[in-house]
Amino acid sequence: MNGILNIFKPKGMTSHDVIDELRRKLNIRKVGHAGTLDPFAEGVLIVGVGPSTRLLEYFKNLKKRYFVKAILGVITETYDITGEVQEERECRKNEKEIESVINSFKGKYLQVPPAYSAKKYKGKKLYELARKGKIISLPPKEVEIFEIKNITIEKPYFSFEVEVSPGTYIRSLCMDIGYKLSCGATTVELIRTRVGDFRVEDSLNPFENSGGKIKEQIIPVEQVLKLPKVNIYKDYVEKIFNGIQPTLEFIKEIKDDFKKNDDVMIMCDNKLIAIARAERNSSFFETLITKNRLKERVFTLKKVFKGAEF
Repeated sequence: MNGILNIFKPKGMTSHDVIDELRRKLNIRKVGHAGTLDPFAEGVLIVGVGPSTRLLEYFKNLKKRYFVKAILGVITETYDITGEVQEERECRKNEKEIESVINSFKGKYLQVPPAYSAKKYKGKKLYELARKGKIISLPPKEVEIFEIKNITIEKPYFSFEVEVSPGTYIRSLCMDIGYKLSCGATTVELIRTRVGDFRVEDSLNPFENSGGKIKEQIIPVEQVLKLPKVNIYKDYVEKIFNGIQPTLEFIKEIKDDFKKNDDVMIMCDNKLIAIARAERNSSFFETLITKNRLKERVFTLKKVFKGAEF
């Protein structure tokens, strides 16, 4: 069993609860997810099954889209409605001013991760430290808000859809909007509607489906991993399995252009053999062929997937 699942994480469950349910229903231990969703949030959770768990790092860097609803004038310790209310203020801004401030966050800005989050500090998750009374303030990190649309304002609530860079905290975004409005804000509803090409409309709730139905939804990783592809001759597959670094003579076809130091998928017969780092730009391969430098190493192996795995 091997591949990627587009899973719907229900509200009130942790991401780990979802993984436990999948392990039980699929009867396999090797299951992992790419990008945690807060317990109070719901929506798309990308899950790897079997050897594909080794590739989840490549799914963590995809753009994410959310629907969020927040309340103005309320500040909690967690930045969401599950936290203890620390302060309440009146929002004196009108709808036009509120919309203007929301839109002002489009683009790049420095964001401080919430103290209650799964982000780690010295090996410990921030929320674990916070629950022990150790509030850690991490330095701000640059994030990017690519799009904000469908803004609705019905004071004291506002909502919108947003597309963001990896590592952006929507709870922090709403709180930052609230601070800029001089009243604070707390997230009351959060739905991750998309991660890369994975849409919430296509996601599967593991708590409402059988193991058989879940297995049917597993997608081969070759179909969804967005890395350049290079095909090699079948005669060289065993060499890669034995750890021999690919030279130009291994290469049958370059399917996609890539730059030096890019990660690429080494393929044979539509199966993933390895992930490797490019030693040259793909455009330079023709020059190497012309100069008959077929023995020159062109990739460095990073992850190898032996025959039985894929």
